[in-house]
Formats: sequence, structure tokens, C-alpha cells
Amino acid sequence: MKITTDLSHLVNELDLNAYANKVQEIHQMIENGDGAGHEYLGWLHLPSHISEEEIDHLEKTASYLRENYEILVVTGIGGSYLGARAAIEALNGVPAHQKPEIIYLGQTFDPEYTSCLLNYLKDKKFAVNVISKSGTTTETSVAFRLLRELLEKRDGKEKARKAIVATTDKEHGALRTLVEQEGYDSFVLPSDVGGRYSVLTPVGLLPIAVSGINIRELINGAIDAEKDTTTPSIKENEAYKYAVARHYLYSRKNLKAEFLISYSPFLVQLGEWWKQLFGESEGKDHKSLLPVSATFSTDLHSLGQFIQEGSKIFFETIIHFEKYRQDISLPFDEANLDGLNYLAGKSLSYIQEKAFQGVLQAHYESAHNDNIILNVEILDAYHLGYLFYFFEKSCAMSGYLNGVNPFNQPGVEVYKANMFKLLGKPGSK
Repeated sequence: MKITTDLSHLVNELDLNAYANKVQEIHQMIENGDGAGHEYLGWLHLPSHISEEEIDHLEKTASYLRENYEILVVTGIGGSYLGARAAIEALNGVPAHQKPEIIYLGQTFDPEYTSCLLNYLKDKKFAVNVISKSGTTTETSVAFRLLRELLEKRDGKEKARKAIVATTDKEHGALRTLVEQEGYDSFVLPSDVGGRYSVLTPVGLLPIAVSGINIRELINGAIDAEKDTTTPSIKENEAYKYAVARHYLYSRKNLKAEFLISYSPFLVQLGEWWKQLFGESEGKDHKSLLPVSATFSTDLHSLGQFIQEGSKIFFETIIHFEKYRQDISLPFDEANLDGLNYLAGKSLSYIQEKAFQGVLQAHYESAHNDNIILNVEILDAYHLGYLFYFFEKSCAMSGYLNGVNPFNQPGVEVYKANMFKLLGKPGSK
């Protein structure tokens, strides 16, 4: 297994056998496609069904954008940008010198943020990847109208057409209509894949490819995760083991929140993607865990006191990498004013591992917090693709265990209806 779910740091032992029949039943429901929300199961066997033709189109478009533009503006909200951003920052970091630079718009109405980015772009050679299934997502549509106007006024319509790539529904929606009218290059967001499950579609794969990441390796990792999670056995299916542990801690121990913990600032956006995946999938009928995230050791200096001695309303899930792609050792200093010579010659990976072990001991043994550890060999494109699918499969099982439809989001429509009414949108109630 490329990811193992370690449950040895739960305060009380979990009897996996008690969940065996229920998991078997839900697994069959998922595979047969006869549960609530089954019309959005397109992600289930997506990795193994991505065609060579589509990968080739993605790579050729990404190459064109890299060679001809300084900046790619990814224009989307929620699942339309979080997965791509999570992958790009996890694997490439966030150095400003990388070309093309990837920036994000369409996820906010904030006038300061939007004005700042448009001002930054006005003298830059930039392309736009606009992502929306319907083409009418308000935040994204507002940003795209502004970006399109900037391109067309500055460069003319013909050059603007070459700088715009759309990812949208195959046949329907305002954005698909615009694609046909203007002749933009385009990719399909399958109608049976919801936004928060879309990172392994062109929604995520195109920006990821533009950033220089090997999307074939990402897809290969997801393919192996798809294969590894086809068994209903909780003891063999690490994704289901994670889902069962979450449900046990929520339903039996009455915990209300889950901290997703990483030890890298480059994984902050992975936490944001994970929060949408689980929050939007499970937060229904006044049920389910509140998904929150934190970065150690950074947040040990802000949230650490609460985690150690605050209200016992949460558990921790730690993404633990066993190896690193890069490392550095601490030098010897003759003066030793900082008192660190006892670590001279030690690598930061060694120091980080001891920090992980020390924190685990403090939070589990001293604070009596439940901890789930997801052990991952290394953070690379292959293992990140595996991790994306792992969480998607876990989320489907977890949602059904909670008795909710993991694939709809009726509550999201409430704020939209109120906003449209206040804005005076025609036909709003």
C-alpha cells in the first residue's frame, strides 16, 4: 500500500470487525451506483479511464501556454481551483521565479484583491483558464468578464481567443455556448463529476500540467489507488479504514471536529482542498465533523496550547511522509551562541521526524487526543495522485456511514439565493 492508515494512537481500540457488514453494504452500493447521489459517481473509475487522447491534448495545451505566456490565471472557485492549487504548491512550492507564474482569481468578490491582480496583469503576457461547469458561477463569471475585457481591449479579440482556455460542460451552459461562439480551446468537466471530486479531470490536470508537474505520474498514482481500494475489506482497504475511524470517533466518542495536520507549509492548500471535500460532502442534516487544518510545527505556536489542554472536541489526522525529495543539514558554529551544536550535522528531516514523534507523544499520551496517522512514502506526483483518490474514496464511504448523500450540496444554494435577491438579479426570489 502506498498509504497506510495507522490507528495505533487512538485512545480506545477500534473494533474494525464491528463495521464489516455495513462497509460491505455501502461498498456494493457505491460500485453498483444505486445509492443517493449515484449520478455523481463519475470520479469512481475516472483515473483508469482517462484516455491517451485527452492526456495528449492536456500536455500539448500546457506546453503552448508555458511557451507563450508569463502567467496563467486559473479562474474558478471551490473545486474548480483548490485541487490544482493544492498540487502545484505541494510539489512546486510557491517561489515567485517559476514560469509561467500561476495565480488565482474568481474565488472572491473582494475589490482590493481583484483590483490588485488586474493591475498586476495589465502589462503582463497572461493566459486564462476559466473553469465552470455552468458558466454562471457568479464569483468566477465576474472575474472572467473582467479578465476577458482586459485581454480584448489590450490585445484585440483574435489574440485574446488564443489566450483563453475553458473547462466546462461538454454540451450545456453559458460557458460552452461562449466556447462555440469564440472558438476557445476547451476541455470537458464530466457532468457526472462534482467540483470537489474534479482534481483528476482537466479542471485540475491542465493547470497542474502548465506548472510543469508530470500529470502522467499523478494519474498513475490515482490509478493504483483506484485498484487498491476496490476491496470491501476494511483491514485491506486503507481508505475505508480511515473512513471507519472518522465515523467511530464522531459517532461513538462524540467528537465534533477533525484537524488535518501536515508538517509542511507547502501543504496548506491541500488542507483547503480536503476541507471542501469533506465539509461539502458530509455537512448535512446537522451531522458530521467540522474539518479544520493546521500546519506543524508552525501552528504549535498558535493552536498548540488549545490542542494540548483545550476542549476535547476534536481528533487529529496527521499526513506523515517517510522520505523527502530534498534535505539539508545543520552546520557547526564555533561560537554556539544559539546552543544548537548538539544538532550539528543532523538533517532537517531527522529534526522534523523527532518533532513529529515528540508532538505525537504529547498529544496522545499526555493530552489523550485521538490521532490517526496516514503514512505516505514521499511527496511526489505519484503519491499525491494516490492521496487525492484515497481521500475521495474515503469521503464517499464516510458520508454514507453518516447517512447523508456525499455528492450534493443543497445548503450552498441558500447564500446564493439571498445574494441574488439583494443584488436584484432578474427572476430571483
